[in-house]
Amino acid sequence: MKIIVLIKQVPDTTDVKIDPETNTLKREGVESIINPFDMYAIEEALRIRERLGEGEVVAVSMGPPQAEEALREAVSMGVDSAILISDRKFAGSDTWATSYTLSQAARKIGDYGLILCGKQASDGDTAQVGPGVSMHLNIPQVTYVKKIEKLGKVSALVERMTEEGYDIVETPLPAVLTVVKEINEPRLPSLKGKMKAKKCEIPVWTAEDLSCEEEKIGLDGSPTRVIKVFTPPPREGGRILQGDPEEVAKELGDLLKKAIIG
Repeated sequence: MKIIVLIKQVPDTTDVKIDPETNTLKREGVESIINPFDMYAIEEALRIRERLGEGEVVAVSMGPPQAEEALREAVSMGVDSAILISDRKFAGSDTWATSYTLSQAARKIGDYGLILCGKQASDGDTAQVGPGVSMHLNIPQVTYVKKIEKLGKVSALVERMTEEGYDIVETPLPAVLTVVKEINEPRLPSLKGKMKAKKCEIPVWTAEDLSCEEEKIGLDGSPTRVIKVFTPPPREGGRILQGDPEEVAKELGDLLKKAIIG
């Protein structure tokens, strides 16, 4: 089985910067890491390959040239090959344009049984790209997967995490699965893996390579845009109520009543 793992290089959470001109994240020259949730997707793909005793794991990332670092880290963990989707035409893509571009990459790769990705990215927290890819490819999706119970040639049985517990879902293949951190514990790269990652060639696919429709990519092809980014002002005021618990409770009730009713 061929498994495509979609990964994203994101700014380190301690070093997030916004471009005031475009209201998009600055990525050039910023310390970056693999999106933490995508690490679990990489690990699960490797475990599936090991469990089946065969197969191929392909890591795909869309981003600037520096995203190659994330792909090399994925190779060092054990993925078979990696592809970078990079073109200035993709700059400013929202989740819809990003998922369209990644779906075009999946079409070009072809013959896949699963597409895995983390439940969401730490920089945007939208959880929209995985489902968007399934929509563009017109294949099933299961989100928030915490366990893959069974995996066959034509279907998969998975546990999907919910607020109340989990659902057991059977889906035909190929399908997109977005995974949560409860699914596994990512491995550390091996020395052999690091050597392979250092030497491997990572092809770069452009908009032309993917036969993308230009009106569907980049900032101009994005139906949503960030109009303004700002830091909210700190809250002012506040009171600390002290005294007997019953008196404090009554005073708090009176204050809430006054705030709501006036």
